[in-house]
Amino acid sequence: MYGRDPWGGPLEIADSATDDDRSRNLDRDFDRAAVNNNNSRPLDETQQSWLLGPPGETKKKKYVDLGCIIVSRKIFIWTVGTLLACGVLAGFITLIVKTVPRHKHNHSPPDNYTLALHKALVFFNAQKSGKLPKHNNVSWRGNSCVKDGSPDSGSLFKDLAGGYYDAGDAIKFNFPQSFAITMLSWSVIEYSAKYEAAGELNHVKDVIKWGTDYFLKTFNHTADTINTLVAQVGSGDTSGGSTTPNDHYCWMRPEDIDYDRPVITCSTCSDLAAEMAAALASASIVFKDDKAYSQKLVHGARTLFKFSRDQRGRYSAGSAESATFYNSTSYWDEFVWSGAWLYYATGNNSYLDLATNPTMAKHAGAFWGGPDYGVLSWDNKLAGAQVLLSRLRLFLSPGYPYEEILGTFHNQTNIIMCSYLPYFTSFNRTKGGLIQLNHGRPQPLQYVVNAAFLATLYSDYLEAADTPGWYCGPNFYSTDTLRNFAKTQIDYILGKNPRKMSYIAGFGTHFPKQVHHRGASIPKNKIKYNCKGGWKWRDSKKPNPNVVVGAMVAGPDKLDKFHDIRTNYNYTEPTIAGNAGLVAALVALSGDKSTNIDKNTIFSAVPPMFPTPPPPPAPWKP
Repeated sequence: MYGRDPWGGPLEIADSATDDDRSRNLDRDFDRAAVNNNNSRPLDETQQSWLLGPPGETKKKKYVDLGCIIVSRKIFIWTVGTLLACGVLAGFITLIVKTVPRHKHNHSPPDNYTLALHKALVFFNAQKSGKLPKHNNVSWRGNSCVKDGSPDSGSLFKDLAGGYYDAGDAIKFNFPQSFAITMLSWSVIEYSAKYEAAGELNHVKDVIKWGTDYFLKTFNHTADTINTLVAQVGSGDTSGGSTTPNDHYCWMRPEDIDYDRPVITCSTCSDLAAEMAAALASASIVFKDDKAYSQKLVHGARTLFKFSRDQRGRYSAGSAESATFYNSTSYWDEFVWSGAWLYYATGNNSYLDLATNPTMAKHAGAFWGGPDYGVLSWDNKLAGAQVLLSRLRLFLSPGYPYEEILGTFHNQTNIIMCSYLPYFTSFNRTKGGLIQLNHGRPQPLQYVVNAAFLATLYSDYLEAADTPGWYCGPNFYSTDTLRNFAKTQIDYILGKNPRKMSYIAGFGTHFPKQVHHRGASIPKNKIKYNCKGGWKWRDSKKPNPNVVVGAMVAGPDKLDKFHDIRTNYNYTEPTIAGNAGLVAALVALSGDKSTNIDKNTIFSAVPPMFPTPPPPPAPWKP
């Protein structure tokens, strides 16, 4: 090591020790000098502690090496102990939970509406014509009328097997049958979740498809244009004392029918064709997941609707038999009804334009009252069409140019709902509370169930649109008011009536035992009763040997009286049109009220709507 002499010249310092050696030596010298120097003043204990620290060895902390981390042994032991204690406690709690007996909370039993729904759908199984499916679940029914159709080998209508018998006979009236299928399809579109909850969705779809498959046989469904349509299979004409064997003169099980069953066609039948188009269009929405079948139904609906518009006329005007049993009073209501369904099925605005045409609505009677205004039936669909189009306004609000007429339909729907309430005098009620929608005429229940369905459905529309109710004049009524109306009417049918009886066969303990129904009244005993041979069963005073489960009979009279007599069809005969309304009302009321309608499925084919701006005002003229 070299330094510089401050007075000039180098100064050499010889030092071979390293820095570490010097540091250790220095420390040793200072410690020895400080403690052992005899010439220095001795230090007291405090002073020594300052230099040497506390006496004895410092206690070292113990650590645990976990591989990825080193932790204090004390913390490690506490952590492991805590985890073991928690595990033991959790196991103890689990043991207690497993060993202590628990009370089982059973699901609440189905409500009366759901129970009745199960039975009401079975009635359609009992009404099936043709070769029955394996699991039809009606033990006393079998294959019947499998050779229905035109005997002409070249006829388009050679195979007309299938479909449904209308009532207690074996006639297939396509006009009320189409209405029944439309009502069932409508109920599925709105309440598929409730059908699913009741375990009946597949069943009701099978019921609908049995009808639509048959309808596709009644016209050339592959063509774009037709000129003929089947209106009826079978005959019930007994006028003039005719003794020709037919479906009314004879009393036979459908399985034993051996007489001729005529096929009645029509070429001017706008009402029938439009109603059948509504049935196929609504069903196409039900089966939208089966694209091929849905498109087949849509094509058939288009063809039928074109036929109904091209060749005008009432189907019953050309048939005395149709006029006797299912007379149609007009076809304008079917145009509005069917046009609405075709719009929902296709999204084609031309159908909406037609359904909302003010002239069309005027001809259908939308702007005037009358004793039967607001009564939905197999004959008049105007009330249903107005509710259906009010739906469009509530949820899509298409605006111009539809807003004015849709607003009118909406207002008319409100008026109809007001007429159902007991505060108004549009319709009388029996002392037992049954609304007289047909003004005291026979067979009232088919109209009551349709009104109950519309009331419940409209209340659900309003709630889904966040609307708490509607006005009848200056008075506001909540949606619960409509629902309560529907409940009181259906409850009457289910047994809350002066006679304390259910008007649905097989429901409850007291129900009609002599339902006017050929198949139910004749035992299945391997004996074939001929045309007149079955009369003894018709005239028997005993209960039917077979219960036609789910059949809603025609109903009581205006005095709440009911005659359980098989030959009195005005009291005891069921119909598929009546039962379709019953099914729709029951599913609407069934289950939990929190299960809402399906707002969107019906609009699946409807394109996004962008309201057309209104035309500019006319130029100002001074």
